[in-house]
Amino acid sequence: MDRLFPTLLAVVLVLVIFALLWLGWRHRLQRQAGIAPLPVVPQQLSAALTSAEGQYVVTTTEGDWLDRLAVHGLGIRSNAVLAVHPEGILISRSGAPDVFIPRDSYSGARTESGMAGKFVERDGLIVLSWRLGGHPVDTGFRTRNAAAKTPLLTTLTDFAPVETGTPETHTPKAHTAENDTVVHHTVVNDTLIHDTEQADTGKNEND
Repeated sequence: MDRLFPTLLAVVLVLVIFALLWLGWRHRLQRQAGIAPLPVVPQQLSAALTSAEGQYVVTTTEGDWLDRLAVHGLGIRSNAVLAVHPEGILISRSGAPDVFIPRDSYSGARTESGMAGKFVERDGLIVLSWRLGGHPVDTGFRTRNAAAKTPLLTTLTDFAPVETGTPETHTPKAHTAENDTVVHHTVVNDTLIHDTEQADTGKNEND
């Protein structure tokens, strides 16, 4: 009898914890109901550029590793194979829907030490940044073999779109015959600046 009450209390506490977790998960699903569905996996994919076995960790809102996405099965951690195809990135998951990231939705990859309940050694996770509909997200993947991480990350980095740099300042020159001067038109931030200097005509002013 003395042991019955502590046992019942422990059972009740466990049930309360699970109930709170379930309510929290349900609330998260309701809050994220407006997030677009996962992209459809193309029926025909070109040969993979590279692939690696590992674990799909989680998908979160971009930049917020605690905001786990629960919709569309994205909150389910599972064994997976990540393959990079010319059309996009395919994460084939066991027991959960596959995740396909079209190339035009993908923005890049980096490494992190943890995301939403999964923490590993420094730079142990590969994090892919992309857009699910209009929602920017991060997806974590951990390779099964540590040696596979670097070549996979290299391919994912090269697969990202190339950023265009800031246009260089240009300085076209115009020559005026009347006064033998060179006029420099310098364009800086769409503002035209005129500089003039005496042209080198090979003549001396004293001539």
